[in-house]
Amino acid sequence: MSRYFTAEDGGAAASFDELEAGLLRAYAEQMLELIDAREGTGATAEDLIASAFREGPTERPDDPALARLFPDAYTDLGPDGDAQAASAEFRRYTEDDLRARKRDDAQAVIRSLEALAPEGRRRKTLRLKPDECRQWLGALNDLRLVLASRLEIVDEEDFEALMDLDDDDPRVPLVYSYGWLTTLQDTLVEAMMRSL
Repeated sequence: MSRYFTAEDGGAAASFDELEAGLLRAYAEQMLELIDAREGTGATAEDLIASAFREGPTERPDDPALARLFPDAYTDLGPDGDAQAASAEFRRYTEDDLRARKRDDAQAVIRSLEALAPEGRRRKTLRLKPDECRQWLGALNDLRLVLASRLEIVDEEDFEALMDLDDDDPRVPLVYSYGWLTTLQDTLVEAMMRSL
């Protein structure tokens, strides 16, 4: 699909055609919907002010994708500790900020792709500054986590097994998207390392 990321001027660059840019944008928009699913819509000014003073959620999300994006902080505190209670306390003070950062990362991807606006099959080069690279890296990681949860990918062996699916299996497009996002993420990391 893409020519992937390369280091450029302290940041990174990659070229995308309209199909690739559209797919990434759609995934980022779906990510925003998923992140905001528990918060609702149509908040008033009073709601926003009140939210600044409320504590965050304490319960682990039911949706497996959200549970991957917002995992428990503690799984084992030894015989005297209560990992569930410690995770709930940690989540209360951190999840809202984590949601905000993930939302900002997805919005940065959308803004970048809107500015790129490739036409037809002609590729256009996206150039990212160092801070934009970090946001893209976060968003690509989040997108991969969501797809991995939907495909029940826990490790590399799970992904390799999915590569052998029959072509008519409805999961095939998601498997290819997961592989593509993985390559984008890997090449962005390499570009960022070269730009140091």
